[in-house]
Amino acid sequence: MEVRIEESWKQALQSEFDKPYFAGLVSFLHAEKAAGATVYPPGSQIFRAFELTPVSELKVVILGQDPYHGPGQAMGLSFSVPDGVPAPPSLRNIFKEIENDLGIKMSGRPNLEGWARQGVLLLNSVLTVRASQPTSHSRIGWQEFTDAVIKYISDNCNGIVFMLWGNFARGKKALIDTSRHFVLEAAHPSPLAGGAFFGCRHFSKANEILLNEHKTPINWQL
Repeated sequence: MEVRIEESWKQALQSEFDKPYFAGLVSFLHAEKAAGATVYPPGSQIFRAFELTPVSELKVVILGQDPYHGPGQAMGLSFSVPDGVPAPPSLRNIFKEIENDLGIKMSGRPNLEGWARQGVLLLNSVLTVRASQPTSHSRIGWQEFTDAVIKYISDNCNGIVFMLWGNFARGKKALIDTSRHFVLEAAHPSPLAGGAFFGCRHFSKANEILLNEHKTPINWQL
């Protein structure tokens, strides 16, 4: 497995890469490939979130659960799909909330790299998935790794805004020092949540927090 990761994250997480569970995770992914399984995202994009958002530029964390499991969708950023791919239902609802919250018109462009380059870490708790089998890699060690990422941010950064959507993401709140950081909680943007996500106003709230922390707010308009 090719680990493309920005230098500050490489240094921050080196101790995790050296642990036995991570070696087991890599072995599992090699075995999947050897067995002819299709795994998303492509190997070079598994750590894409860490490539685009260095530790020093981190402002916001949006936590997802599992990569998209359809062809051409997963790109290593939670909720994001490449240009030219239709926005999945959860992402469409995120865009609706931004439009209602900020009074702006979204282009519908589903590639969220523009957020990542402004300091939004789009982190899935599980970084790979077997094609057409959601949560198929949820027990191979990824959660130990991404929990360590959340804990590292909590312990070593200040004033980060964590957006936790849905019960799974909200379960990670215990890893975050809420005396140093800001946690915004809401229902998941999936249509399965029956619209409970709407009205959370997380995007304006995040920018208000960033301004109070003397940080540049995020331009959410893509």
